[in-house]
Amino acid sequence: MNQLNSKTKTMTERQFSERIEACKEKLYRFAYCYVKNEQEALEIVSEATYKAYLSFGKLKNPEYFETWISRIVIHCALDHMKRNKKYTYTEDGAAEFAAKEDPVSLEEKWDLYDALDRLKPEDKAFIILKYFEDKRFKDMAEVLSLPENTVKTKLYRILGKLKKHLVKEEVDVQ
Repeated sequence: MNQLNSKTKTMTERQFSERIEACKEKLYRFAYCYVKNEQEALEIVSEATYKAYLSFGKLKNPEYFETWISRIVIHCALDHMKRNKKYTYTEDGAAEFAAKEDPVSLEEKWDLYDALDRLKPEDKAFIILKYFEDKRFKDMAEVLSLPENTVKTKLYRILGKLKKHLVKEEVDVQ
């Protein structure tokens, strides 16, 4: 990675481009978890990249670039969902966009995605950051602009909701 512009301590356009390139797959997976549609996820990443490009010169701490761009993707995904307020259809082969080396069966992945769909869009960010992106609570707090203890509390409440939903479905099936 190139050093920052030593005079101004800001990123150059080339450095911005390199950092986007380095995390583009992660950003795509993040957006895909919200909309479960390849084209819409690409639109969200594109919109987030454009917004980030317009303001990357204002980024005070370039070492937090990934946190900053993740937050932009979250906001763009939420905006996209509010604008479109429509049903999202899962594409064939959607399982390939889940976490890569995951030995979880296809049925379990669909159950997880179904459970995630029942969460509020704002709550999905907690699950995606923690379990899809493997973020620590401190990093999640930075991305979500919340205190670390609030992130922990909300995550555990959301997990409780997911557990109740998954257990209820399991009982209904038997």
